Amino acid sequence: MQQPLYVLTESTQRTSGTDARRSNVAAGRAVASAVRTTLGPRGMDKLLVDSSGGVVVTNDGATILREMDIEHPAAQMLVEVAETQESEVGDGTTTAAVLAGELLARAEGLLDDDVHATAVVEGYHEALRLALDAVDGLLVEGEVDRDALVTVAETAMTGKGTGDVATGVLAEIVVDAVLQVADDGRRVDRDDIRVFTRTGASAAATELVRGVVFEEEPAADNMPRSVEDATVAVLDMKLDVRSGEVDTEYTITSVEQLDAAISAEDAERRGIAETLSEAGVDVVFSSKEISDPVAAYLADAGILAFSNVKTSEARAFARATGARRLGTLDGIESGDLGTAASVRVERHGGDDVTFLDGSDDSRTVTLYVRGSTDHVVDETERAIDDALGVVVAAHADGEIVPGAGAVEIAIADRLRSGANAVTGRKSLAVEAFADAVDAIPRTLAENAGLDPIDALVDLRARHDREGVAGIVIDGPSVQITDPRDDRVVDPAAVKREALESATEAATMILRIDDVIAAN
Repeated sequence: MQQPLYVLTESTQRTSGTDARRSNVAAGRAVASAVRTTLGPRGMDKLLVDSSGGVVVTNDGATILREMDIEHPAAQMLVEVAETQESEVGDGTTTAAVLAGELLARAEGLLDDDVHATAVVEGYHEALRLALDAVDGLLVEGEVDRDALVTVAETAMTGKGTGDVATGVLAEIVVDAVLQVADDGRRVDRDDIRVFTRTGASAAATELVRGVVFEEEPAADNMPRSVEDATVAVLDMKLDVRSGEVDTEYTITSVEQLDAAISAEDAERRGIAETLSEAGVDVVFSSKEISDPVAAYLADAGILAFSNVKTSEARAFARATGARRLGTLDGIESGDLGTAASVRVERHGGDDVTFLDGSDDSRTVTLYVRGSTDHVVDETERAIDDALGVVVAAHADGEIVPGAGAVEIAIADRLRSGANAVTGRKSLAVEAFADAVDAIPRTLAENAGLDPIDALVDLRARHDREGVAGIVIDGPSVQITDPRDDRVVDPAAVKREALESATEAATMILRIDDVIAAN
């Protein structure tokens, strides 16, 4: 008899055909199920405990999936969907994950009915095209001004644990931060918006600093703690005696020579402080070391200096004050320096916190986020990060759509009416896509305490009558109405990104018919 031919090692595990498909779909559905209950303003939180006992309390989909440490390769694709959604538009991570899981679940039924995976994939792509057309048809007319951006931010933060009072305050701050750093082309560099957190106050005490907040102490204790109308120098150089590039040795044969050498070094250090003082510098930020003797001379000159600041902070200082980052003090001019309304060192929570307040046209801002506990601060920071993402997206393209599940109801209606125009078995996939999209408003209703079936029927009926219908939550009341009337809107970019990324992930998983795992 012919001997068997082994291509793979004995430790390799291979799953093919139906078993591989069922495994991948089950993994995707499990990921979606893990975050489904967090969707919407009435979504629940998850308490995640890592191996070292660290605790995270959140309802942010991307954070939950990241902290869960998922190993299954197909499930990892859905984690990547949430991460991509977060990095691109800042919000909608849970929606994208739930939608991807539902697309897989609906596709499994078609595959069990002998619809080929290729037909399902092609149908899903056709459905995506129709869905994006439906999003375009729901764009809210009018300019996306400051009030509209505040509405977008409030919608993104509702239900994120910030509290009803704090949400309105934080939304205003987030929008002011984005508008402060936006250029004439409406482009925003997210690196120009910094977030600094500190416990010891309520979330409503969060403030916007038109400049930089950082945790650094002055280079010397006797330096001033506050400087008003400061002239700022940002340096990328070590402030100490210059050393040669080649190792050298000097022979000293007398006390006079030793005193002369010490005097020369001391004069050089004093000269550094005198050069900065004569240039009118009040505050120095150096990304390199400031030696203790130089720091002492700077303190004597009344200059506030900070040593070994991070490169990212040095960039922020320059953007906030208009200063140039200098690698030498030779030929320093007034044009190389920046200005700040004030630089002050304050004691917060037992640590020194430094505030650099720039001018009104500062190109860098900091959100100084407060909270009563570390968990509250962390969740508030995540909520603000989501709000920043959606405000930047809405400000960039100027397109918003109704929230509260209204877009998904319109998409499902558009797909069911357009499925008749799709030929062959692909039409079944289009209808399956519509059923998957329905999972979003159904989940919103369920998390809000409504009967999901009754709510879905009411949503469809109102959509047929008025064209827009969503599940709007206002305090203790839950109503099916036009979300625009209650200031519940989302950036169109969030909806488009969720649809595209979820569809791409689902179709990629559906095309897998063989899983080969090597131990």
